[in-house]
Amino acid sequence: MSGRSSEFGRRTALVARAGGMFVRSGMWRPGPPLKVARQLGALRRWGTLLGGTVVSTAARDPDAVAIIDDAGELTYGEVDARTDRLAAALGRAGTAPRVAVLCRNHRGMVETLVACSKRGSDLLLLNTGMSTEQLVAAVQEQEAEVVIADSEFAGFIAAVPKTVRVIEAGGPGSELENLIVTAPAGQVEPPSRAGRTIVLSSGTTGRPKGANRHSRPGLSPMVSVLSRIPYRVRERMLIEAPLFHTWGYAMLQAAIPLRATIVLRSRFDPEQTLRTIEATRATALVAVPVMLQRMLDVPDAARRKHDTSSMRIAAVSGSALPATLATAFMDEFGDVLYNMYGSTEASWVTIATPADLRARPDTAGTPPPGTKVAILDDSGERVPPGTTGRIFAANELPFDGYTSGDTKEMRDGLMSLGDVGHLDEQGRLFVQGRDDDMIVSGGENVFPGAIEEVLTGLPQVREVAVIGVPDEKFGQRAAAFIALRDGGALDADAVRTHVRDHLARFAVPRDVHFVDALPRNATGKVARRELQAHIDQDPA
Repeated sequence: MSGRSSEFGRRTALVARAGGMFVRSGMWRPGPPLKVARQLGALRRWGTLLGGTVVSTAARDPDAVAIIDDAGELTYGEVDARTDRLAAALGRAGTAPRVAVLCRNHRGMVETLVACSKRGSDLLLLNTGMSTEQLVAAVQEQEAEVVIADSEFAGFIAAVPKTVRVIEAGGPGSELENLIVTAPAGQVEPPSRAGRTIVLSSGTTGRPKGANRHSRPGLSPMVSVLSRIPYRVRERMLIEAPLFHTWGYAMLQAAIPLRATIVLRSRFDPEQTLRTIEATRATALVAVPVMLQRMLDVPDAARRKHDTSSMRIAAVSGSALPATLATAFMDEFGDVLYNMYGSTEASWVTIATPADLRARPDTAGTPPPGTKVAILDDSGERVPPGTTGRIFAANELPFDGYTSGDTKEMRDGLMSLGDVGHLDEQGRLFVQGRDDDMIVSGGENVFPGAIEEVLTGLPQVREVAVIGVPDEKFGQRAAAFIALRDGGALDADAVRTHVRDHLARFAVPRDVHFVDALPRNATGKVARRELQAHIDQDPA
């Protein structure tokens, strides 16, 4: 088959899959002819980038509620008009100024993202968990011309170079809100070029890096999501995952074409999440795994007084989902859980459905349409099912390298994700951990994730992390950090015995540290550098 006919076949198959999924979700449901014509006209002019989806959704359904946050409600028509004014105001700093944003989940964050898309501005998503020094360094390295930041980050705002325009956000009386309200109304024209989105890596094991992503319009991202997660038009989507992270941002991008109501809260509180699901009749929750654990940690009486029966989807990503947590959450809330595995560089790679997680709660799922996954050995050869190797993947969400000029390792068009794992005979992926986290003890390879999974099976354990530390005799040894549940009692010998009963002798952690809680970044990933610092400060 020629390359041209092969590409035609691929696109035909994509359109066929898209049609079926869009019909099922309700996106292609017939509507008033005039509104549908306006929607299609807006898509032709603007394309399917974030700004374009707001324009087209507002043309189809201007009175639908777009955002519910701590300040109230906004319709899609209001968001479209407000982001037109903000895009025009940003033009005072240049035709398409580079914008850095440091905001929690609220309307100002969404409107900034949309306005930058309408303006064609390059956008730097800053992480609320970073230090002032890291934030300022990122602003300087990316040569941002405008910073939009919540007023609570006063130390950062004060440290931003004076040459950078700072706009404070975070409330009805904020500078950002006043700018939107006072900017002259007027239609914004589509930009001549699409801006890039720069997402910072988590930095849990090193300095955060800027992942350079060119936005690409098209059907593929929505097809990938809808092939596994049954979102529908007019979903009421509570997004608790940070919008500055690839996961939260991706689900925002999915919500708008679905004409969904996006529910936001500036800070995560597990009982508040339960209360919000009940009050808004949220049908979908977007979170990171540790948030699910916190929801389960709410005392039974307090948790079960909230009616969460409207929730038909709970989608998580951003960090590993422990098998015990997956099962416990579904036992409590029903088979509504979807787990997405990916990275800042690759976006999503596999998605596990509730059926996958019931069959194998430790799986990361299967690749959606348009995504390829392979397990390779050190020489770059594919390994058979069940064999552990390095995880490589490719999809249609382009990664253009880091802004520093660094790139990820590529093999035959597939990108290294920096993880190790294996595929089973059904094509399900199992992630065993980071390839640079693997512990080599006495010549034996020990995967921290395997030890963590065993220890989370102990009823006294709330959360656990395992790292490798230097050892004069064996090269490395495993060190376990354990946070116990309230009232839980456990000692180091019991921990070692439990691991010895389930894993090989060389996997038994010789160091066991009991802590109040694991250090985590804003997206829920364990900050392993802080655990290593604990060892360095207290080697005993």
